[in-house]
Amino acid sequence: MKIGNVSLDNNIILAPMAGVTDLPFRLLCREQGAGLVCTEMVSAKAIYYHNKNTDVLLSVSPDERPVSLQLFGSDPDIISEMAAAIEDRPFDILDFNMGCPVPKVTKNGEGSALMREPKLVEEIITKTVRRIHKPMTVKIRKGFAEDEINAVEIARIAEASGAAAVAVHGRTREQYYSGKADWDIIRQVREAVKIPVIGNGDVDSPQAAKRMLDETGCDGIMVGRAARGNPWLFHQIREYLDTGTILPRPTQDEVREMMLRHARMQVEFKGEYIGIREMRAHISWYTAGFPNSSRLRAAVNQAETLAGLETLLSENFSDTCESVRRRPVPV
Repeated sequence: MKIGNVSLDNNIILAPMAGVTDLPFRLLCREQGAGLVCTEMVSAKAIYYHNKNTDVLLSVSPDERPVSLQLFGSDPDIISEMAAAIEDRPFDILDFNMGCPVPKVTKNGEGSALMREPKLVEEIITKTVRRIHKPMTVKIRKGFAEDEINAVEIARIAEASGAAAVAVHGRTREQYYSGKADWDIIRQVREAVKIPVIGNGDVDSPQAAKRMLDETGCDGIMVGRAARGNPWLFHQIREYLDTGTILPRPTQDEVREMMLRHARMQVEFKGEYIGIREMRAHISWYTAGFPNSSRLRAAVNQAETLAGLETLLSENFSDTCESVRRRPVPV
């Protein structure tokens, strides 16, 4: 798959997720076979005002490339100016967020609120594409609400304005992440534009990935929430698409070792205080579905140091989750 002048190993893409797709997690997903990984969304306005919190969000490792860096905002001048200002950083693709549904973003006219502003969307993309040399992509939703379905219109605007690809989440903003994603809207977008279309929503298994490709004709698939605590999913999807083989689920030892490695990477990247606290959510995702794992998660939530966390996972994981079976891969 190719986006602009960037060639991907495959068409399986890690979705940008706030609080999830930081550098350590992206590295793990890339190692497991993701063809492209995406950063957490970064505020163009925060970069403009030199907010120190943006530094960690903008961090990219050569080992994870190709990587897409996602900006959000609503001011065309600030977005285009900041895109140009950070273009020398080692990311490969600039993505623009028009999908975030959370109120603190949409109330400022950003994220999925932009689905209601086609003229503004055109201005943002046009100005930004003119300021940078790297390909620009756009992530959109089905629409803002069920009576405002306009993904096809917005995708056409994005293409005409110079976007190199568009990712479509088959839910409205009002749905957030509830209900079932509408894959037919992805198909409609694919038929309406010539640039690559990436489908997003309910890709939670290798079989679902293949169904999305078959039913929508999309060029790539984007994996979001199903990857939390399960970076192996990218390898499973890739193998299934290539050979039709359903790989065995990770063993208990593999899950434990992945959690330990993830924790060490997190602490190295963000320091012990922040790293350990952020790992609490990741461990909750890794252990979801394990019988009696709530006791482990309760203990992990009390851990303050890497050494303490390592002890919990190394010595207590097997006992806490005895006779555990990893979440089944749907057949």
